[in-house]
Amino acid sequence: MTEIEIGRAKRARRAYAFDDVAIVPSRRTRDTTEVSTDWQIDAYRFDIPLIAAPMDSVMSPSTAIAMGKLGGLGVLNLEGVWTRYDDPQPLLDELAELSGVDATRRLQEIYEAPIRAELITERLREVRASGVTVAGALSPQRTKEFAKAVVDAGVDLFVIRGTTVSAEHVSSQAEPLNLKEFIYELDVPVIVGGCATYQAALHLMRTGAAGVLVGFGGGAAHTTRTVLGVAVPMASAVADVAAARRDYLDESGGRYVHVIADGAVGRSGDIAKAVACGADAVMVGSPFARATDAPGKGFHWGNEAHHADLPRGERVAFEPVGTFEEVLFGPSHVANGTMNLVGALKRAMATTGYTDLKEFQRIEVVVG
Repeated sequence: MTEIEIGRAKRARRAYAFDDVAIVPSRRTRDTTEVSTDWQIDAYRFDIPLIAAPMDSVMSPSTAIAMGKLGGLGVLNLEGVWTRYDDPQPLLDELAELSGVDATRRLQEIYEAPIRAELITERLREVRASGVTVAGALSPQRTKEFAKAVVDAGVDLFVIRGTTVSAEHVSSQAEPLNLKEFIYELDVPVIVGGCATYQAALHLMRTGAAGVLVGFGGGAAHTTRTVLGVAVPMASAVADVAAARRDYLDESGGRYVHVIADGAVGRSGDIAKAVACGADAVMVGSPFARATDAPGKGFHWGNEAHHADLPRGERVAFEPVGTFEEVLFGPSHVANGTMNLVGALKRAMATTGYTDLKEFQRIEVVVG
């Protein structure tokens, strides 16, 4: 790949964001009724390739249940307000009245309360009782501490999600999580990330993960690039990790690891481009923060926003557009790609002549 000279001592390769690429129509078109958006990870099949991100502004036990009944997957944040407080609703109401520095400080205070294993059990069992697929997320730092509570509660999919997750974390302060050993001993499939490069993804796939999250999560509510200087444009990141999936499929003798785009997927066109670049599914937050029934009441934030020492996420305000169901399936009354996400994906596939997601991953894209 051609490198660009930044200066005499530094070269870099060109990478592309979703905004930099576009999907190219093929010679054939189809009716949208002939398009399927089904996908499957391990034993779990879903009607739509959308996963609601484990962020308190969008996922509560009730919205995770709603997401499951609508054909997707809702992932509960097991380090959030729902596992720290018996009734977090008054706190969510309070946050909706705050702004700026006051909101950040209050977030830090709220998330100082300890995570309670019994609440992890209670929240996951509430979701399980509804009959939908149960998924919960922990950061790598908290996984060893609370993994038993999560598994005992009957989780179907275990998500380990951080800003950057590696298979080779080095620390002189504490024994790091051995991902390969942890996943091998666990009885449930694990989705792990984020990562953004071919080599990092390949290492994560070798741990036995069922799925790999591409990106740094947080998307619209993330300031990691501003605070840490760390970022990788998502179109290139997804394509690189998809290449790792292909090579690992050969290396492992046929084991397929799902690629899930996580970050910078804020509108329906981004979802289509993510799949076109090789993603099997997408994890989204901000589109659901626009739902009238989202817990954040129009505000959106991730775990990075309340970091005790170095907040690197903003609490973003969105204008509500409709219910969860309308955000997913319409009807849409806006023209900016924030409603009827599934309808838009189906139309993109139909317009280019593809009937399923696997085929659509082969679509031609251009830079422009």
